[in-house]
Amino acid sequence: MPIIVNLDVMMAKRKIGSGELAERVGITPANLSILKNQKARAVRFSTLEAICRELNCQPGDILEYRPED
Repeated sequence: MPIIVNLDVMMAKRKIGSGELAERVGITPANLSILKNQKARAVRFSTLEAICRELNCQPGDILEYRPED
C-alpha cells in the first residue's frame, strides 16, 4: 500500500510510549499497534485528530504517500 504510517517516528521524537499514547487518544493499545505496524486499512479522522493533538503534529507528519514502482 502506498500510504506509509510514520507514527512510530513521531512517537520517538515526542518520547511517548504506545500505552501512554493509546490512553491519551482513547484507543486500545492493540489498535494503536495496528496503526504503527502498517496493518490498518483505515483511520477515523477523530482518531487522527486526537493523535495529532497529543503528539503536537500535523497529519502529514504521520501519514506519507509513496507511489508504488
